[in-house]
Amino acid sequence: MSFSDDKSLESLLRDLKERAKELNCLYRVDELLNRTELDFSRALEELLQAIPPGWQYPEICIAEILLEGQAYRPAGFRETPWGFSSPIVSEGEAIGRVAVYYTEPKPDVDEGPFLKEERRLINAIAERIGYRVLQRRLKAAVAASSQSGLTGEGRPWTVIVDFLRVTDRALLQRITRRMINYLCWSGVEGADALLSESLPRPLETESGQDNRPQQRTEMQDLDALAARTVALAAAHLREDEVLHRIQSWINEDKAAFLYSAAEHVDAPLNQLAAAVDRFHGLSIDERDLPEAMRRGLRVNLIRRFFSDQLDFINSAKNVTRLSDFFDLVHRMILTPESRGKLGGKSAGLFLASRIVREADEHRAIFENLRVPKTWYIPSDALLEFLRHNNLQDVYDRKYREIDLIRQDYPYLVQAFKAAQFPAEITKGLAAALDDFEDRPLIVRSSSLLEDRVGSAFSGKYKSLFLGNQGSKRERIAALQDAIAEVYASVFGPDPIEYRAERGLLDVHEEMGIMIQEVVGTRVGSYFLPAFSGVAYSNAEFRWSSRIRREDGLVRIVPGLGTRAVDRLGDDYPVLLAPGQPGLRVNQSPDEILRYSPRRIDLINLATNRFETVEIADLLREHGTAYPAIRQLVDGRV
Repeated sequence: MSFSDDKSLESLLRDLKERAKELNCLYRVDELLNRTELDFSRALEELLQAIPPGWQYPEICIAEILLEGQAYRPAGFRETPWGFSSPIVSEGEAIGRVAVYYTEPKPDVDEGPFLKEERRLINAIAERIGYRVLQRRLKAAVAASSQSGLTGEGRPWTVIVDFLRVTDRALLQRITRRMINYLCWSGVEGADALLSESLPRPLETESGQDNRPQQRTEMQDLDALAARTVALAAAHLREDEVLHRIQSWINEDKAAFLYSAAEHVDAPLNQLAAAVDRFHGLSIDERDLPEAMRRGLRVNLIRRFFSDQLDFINSAKNVTRLSDFFDLVHRMILTPESRGKLGGKSAGLFLASRIVREADEHRAIFENLRVPKTWYIPSDALLEFLRHNNLQDVYDRKYREIDLIRQDYPYLVQAFKAAQFPAEITKGLAAALDDFEDRPLIVRSSSLLEDRVGSAFSGKYKSLFLGNQGSKRERIAALQDAIAEVYASVFGPDPIEYRAERGLLDVHEEMGIMIQEVVGTRVGSYFLPAFSGVAYSNAEFRWSSRIRREDGLVRIVPGLGTRAVDRLGDDYPVLLAPGQPGLRVNQSPDEILRYSPRRIDLINLATNRFETVEIADLLREHGTAYPAIRQLVDGRV
């Protein structure tokens, strides 16, 4: 993308800095409110200093917190006409407010001098304070019960029930119903009778007339029902068991918004991302949620972000944690209407990394294994890119003669490179580059059809390396240029021919994007890993009868792994069967020399380009700086 003038880039960077300030402010608020060793009043006082840096003009910004009749204000505070506020609500009751003021006038934008994003920020801060107040009330009630030495109805969990009777009767009704069901499932004597009495009585109907709608009836008096349920539970269940169940049901109620957001398949991803962020801010331990809700949340989030395929969901749901999605959504580049998925390659990386993390029996082997830092663009951003540049007709290309597609493809690539990106994508890419700093990058395809059983699409779509050097403007332009080329590869001759061979031509294709840091070391003006490779679970090529299919196969090359993936007629990788590492393909010194790698792929940081050089030339110039040089020369990788 080319910018018309410097003001375009400056505007994007300014907006990006504002979002970063808001996020940092919210992280600081969460940190202060979750510090259990910090007195709550002291935490509120420190919030007065943590809030202003999140606003557009922090040097003239002051904050005020009014909570339960107590005012928290900085020294020299004065209310001004240039302010706005958000109510602090706990259990449906407004108990205070958070307010922000500017001490001098500023130009009007969305809400007076405040941005619409700042409205969301102050609402989020007020919500977090309200939830912290609820936590304090519950802990105080339990502590008072424990100190009084009460038993029976004075147990901590009965105190919680009494507290809900006053503060949240709707939640009390749900917990009472759940407790009755739990007592029935536990086989407690008298629970079935309690369940029958609590249910509305059905209408008496004539024989054969049971298809009439039942009359609506109310549950019996809630206070009496809750009291009888508490008494029955106290007589038959352990205190810690009941307390755990009640806490679990309360957490389930508070996490219901995330379940609803994940279930809503047509909602934009930025709404789901906000719900994930909000859930994380509540500091609810996933283990304190009911098992059914934990599983439902994991399945719904996996389905929304990655895949509807049952095989994938069944594999991923057992190794995924809800906290995994918090990290994910903070590295996603979204438009306001993004509803796509992250694609096959992203799904495979996510699942593989979680399987490795949960593999306790191999923890010693995998403890130093890490996934490179990754940012994601959902698949439907391609559609927005095409609409933005009036290029929607490219989807018809797949039905043309393959020779015509091949002939026209170079012109299509240039048309994509000359196209403009939507502003939201550009802002997100700028944020990603700030996170990557000056590390070299690879822009990888992640289509919806890619890396699936029967359609791997290996080598069909582009993956492009970037040096990521130079000014911010140059780096953004290079990154957008690479993404445009990956987008164009969706409509190239090789993937279209591949799809036609597998009966996938009529399937709508979208392309997600992965932007990853390149793992490696600087050697002179070059950047490269010591060696890379590609591994296969099964060894289809076996050079010895002692190698079994399940021993696997690894193709290893020095430098970047491109030459391990692409089969080249004039160069060779090192082959290894992990199950039989001592069995070499080549035995004699002449064979070893003849079939050794001769060229190496790397990133030239001086030219900012991906290059291929002779290994002998590289070692002659930088041999002593090359990482793991002795093992590579000796053949012991």
